Amino acid sequence: MRIRSLNIGLPRQIPFQGRSVKTSIFKSPVEGRRRVSRLNIEGDEQSDLTVHGGVDKAVYCYASEHYDFWRRELPGVPLPWGAFGENLTTDGLLEGAAFVGDRLRAGSAEFVVTQPRLPCYKLGVRFGRPDILKTFLESRRIGFYLSVAVEGEVGAGDEIALVSSDDERLGVMDVLELYLARKPDRELLRRAIEHPSLPESWRDHFRSELEGMGDDEGRAAG
Repeated sequence: MRIRSLNIGLPRQIPFQGRSVKTSIFKSPVEGRRRVSRLNIEGDEQSDLTVHGGVDKAVYCYASEHYDFWRRELPGVPLPWGAFGENLTTDGLLEGAAFVGDRLRAGSAEFVVTQPRLPCYKLGVRFGRPDILKTFLESRRIGFYLSVAVEGEVGAGDEIALVSSDDERLGVMDVLELYLARKPDRELLRRAIEHPSLPESWRDHFRSELEGMGDDEGRAAG
């Protein structure tokens, strides 16, 4: 596993559907090494902290292996590394092998896997195609977020090493499938709710899901 490309971007105003939208989804590859702090990478900045950024979404990873799929889906559209807003374009680090709470080292920094990415409308802004959100989710090529456990420096070409694997084995894809399921698995909901490395916003959502299922059962029994 390694970092194929390190990508950063600052907020910019983009015209979209008759209005101006502030977004940082436009990332560009950079050479050399950059400092990774608790909240972001040097030279990078999130636009809307209500849905992006913060300690649980400090760094966004996306697999280079997904780009071939998108080149077929988006023929003729330029797709440089960082095209999906990722900070780290990675080789050999796919969602299916990433577990919430896993600790990773790259360069002199260490990270913790926290959650899958749920795309917002700004992905549609990036490509001028609102319909891409549906394709993005359906493809399950969503990438995932990292928190920063140890600040340090990273650069393209750095190896990514698994420092420790979370014992609970709650996969990034488990979280996504729970979120998308019409009838979520109860036991998996409980595991997600109890997982200390899953951000509280996700756990609150799954608590509501589980409580709603209990109410349904009660009405059915009555």
